[in-house]
Amino acid sequence: MDKAALAGILTVGGTILGTSRDKPHRMLIDGKTQDMTDVIFENYKKWELDALVCLGGGGTQKNALHLSKAGLNIITLPKTIDNDVAMTDATFGFATALDIATETIDRLHSTAHSHHRIIVAEVMGHRAGWLALGAGIAGGADVILIPEIPYDVDKIAEAIGRRSKRGTNFSIVAVAEGAMSIDDARAFKAAESKRERARTVEEKKMAKAELAVLEQRHTGNTLRLAHQLEELTHLESRVTILGYVQRGGTPSPADRLLATRLGGAAADLINDGVFGVMVAARGEGTEPVPLEKVAGKRKIVPIDHPWVETARHVGTSLGD
Repeated sequence: MDKAALAGILTVGGTILGTSRDKPHRMLIDGKTQDMTDVIFENYKKWELDALVCLGGGGTQKNALHLSKAGLNIITLPKTIDNDVAMTDATFGFATALDIATETIDRLHSTAHSHHRIIVAEVMGHRAGWLALGAGIAGGADVILIPEIPYDVDKIAEAIGRRSKRGTNFSIVAVAEGAMSIDDARAFKAAESKRERARTVEEKKMAKAELAVLEQRHTGNTLRLAHQLEELTHLESRVTILGYVQRGGTPSPADRLLATRLGGAAADLINDGVFGVMVAARGEGTEPVPLEKVAGKRKIVPIDHPWVETARHVGTSLGD
């Protein structure tokens, strides 16, 4: 690829290569799961590549480490709207998704106010609540629910009730898709603990099946939450699921700056022969972090994070 091939891509979201994530050691070929690591290694040598640069989130970092151990020159860049990659201040994609989610919450205020409704907006974030928390604060949500802080639906209803008593008959609830009640969080924690303690194949299967049941039960949780709030508050509730609209569109200036900065640093590292690392954002600079310190880890929202404290300072309910 030369400069001409890259002309005009700065304002385009997505991948110009058409790539998507796959697990090198567990690829589906003709209906069967196969380890294709050796084939990837052969193609890498065949095309005389200097390095393979992998852009992505947690799964990408783990797969990149696998390929690095197989002998490939690997460098990764942290890219996910969830902002949950470990050992980096930020991931590109997050700022753009934050803009979109915030704008959506802004637009929902009109309907909520006009019709005296509770509007529940589901924001992406299965294991980490950065996006819901950030968009909720920026968009002026009255309630923000994130995976890191299990919620009590009665306390949410109480917060909405207090607004009603003050004469405000509408509320905006920003909820991460992975947010769950205290009871559900307790059940998940017990099941995950059981999986970690499992020793035999049968015990591992049973623990995995139990987690699968809980995951399935969690599907549609936002709709159930809206129904519960409607019953408890006697206010009409409506649900808006942002879905993949958060992942598309033109990258924001902040993301363009971050991606260009990290990409430039990656090129320098390749030139210097430094591999097996992720290029992390560190302040206004960058830092190469060994993949062993990144893969398999997740950056979640600390319950004492400044954003959490900020939400509480402005009177936002976090469901606890």
